[in-house]
Amino acid sequence: MVPWVRIEELSAYVDRDVQLRGWLYNARSKGKIVFLLVRDGSGICQCVVTRGTVPDETFELADRLGQESSLIVEGTVHADPRAPGGYELWVRRLQVLQAAEGYPITPKPHGIDFLLDHRHLWLRSRRPFATLRIRHEIIRAIRDFFDSRGFLCLDAPILTPAACEGTTTLFEVKYFDDVAYLSQSGQLYVEAGALAFGRVYCFGPTFRAERSKTRRHLTEFWMVEPEVAFTTLEELMELAEDLICYIVERVLERRRPELAILERDPAPLERVAKPFPRMTYDEAVQWLLDHGVPMTPGDDFGSPQETALSEAFERPLIVHRYPAAVKAFYMEPDPECPDRVLCMDVLAPEGVGEIIGGSMRAWNYDGLLRRIREHNLPEAAFQWYLDLRRYGSVPHGGFGLGLERTVAWICGLEHVREAIPFPRTIYRLYP
Repeated sequence: MVPWVRIEELSAYVDRDVQLRGWLYNARSKGKIVFLLVRDGSGICQCVVTRGTVPDETFELADRLGQESSLIVEGTVHADPRAPGGYELWVRRLQVLQAAEGYPITPKPHGIDFLLDHRHLWLRSRRPFATLRIRHEIIRAIRDFFDSRGFLCLDAPILTPAACEGTTTLFEVKYFDDVAYLSQSGQLYVEAGALAFGRVYCFGPTFRAERSKTRRHLTEFWMVEPEVAFTTLEELMELAEDLICYIVERVLERRRPELAILERDPAPLERVAKPFPRMTYDEAVQWLLDHGVPMTPGDDFGSPQETALSEAFERPLIVHRYPAAVKAFYMEPDPECPDRVLCMDVLAPEGVGEIIGGSMRAWNYDGLLRRIREHNLPEAAFQWYLDLRRYGSVPHGGFGLGLERTVAWICGLEHVREAIPFPRTIYRLYP
């Protein structure tokens, strides 16, 4: 019985007969030899079909196969440094499951709108292949990091009764005879988990109804949100540093071939190490003004400010203690400067900008209630959240890391829409 193996496993089967099951990525003919590039989701293998070695009908079949035909091939594995992946298969048997014709994504260049309209097929191409394998490695690294540090994964609801970040970016959903909203963040719920289990995280989709057309924004994206009881802002910043370093190290260790497919220079990633440079918000504003970047003190940073700051450092930059007026209602005021809050953003280098935002949470009942009222939020919807301050409140905090922005940074992508299998933007809901 010839074993069915994955292409990524071929190194263990040199000079042995194997079976591959996959799809025709590309083909070329050279007289009495047909080279079939077969992909199976784990890699690409050059399968060599030689006239005389296989029946004539098999050779003719191989010579006329269309791109993305599905097939099963059997043959002997040979090491060849010239072949994709370093191995090729000398074919003796070929079975076609479905002969595809007129595949729309050809080797010629295509526009981004065409490729996004055909995203369900574009996923089969080399660039998405590499990007999404790196995304998968980042997800594994994130879970391994938190699981190894005693964090409990706590799933937060997607349907929520109220806003977390602000009422202007909510997707409203009819909920029987009531109204619900797609979650902007699982944070409020993992706060409850932190006060039950000490250290928790949630990892799931979040939604923002922002009419933004920048390369950093999606309307649906994934976020990991750790929350820690009995912590400090300094400890949160150190946790963020450790997480980012762990992710980058894992990708460099396990996904260098995929980085090479994307033509991503690994040198900037290799420079990511602790400690990260840090600035207060006021220091960052002064830096921007000194370097001619337009900035109104007291305002939040936009894309131009984040880009300028993140291009100035080889490692991620942490900016902390922003004005309370531009931050969310749940953030804890800085006791040394009450108009500032104990928060931090991590800006990835190379002009990428924010990939992490976090803070200490307002843990005093009266202070939190005052902030809810100042933001004109419905008190009834937050009674359960106020309960967390009524019964055993402690200093606690956490942050959110945007998965797509992190993937885009590590992969060197121009736009976050490439960092998710099926992107959702203000103009795209298909496919």
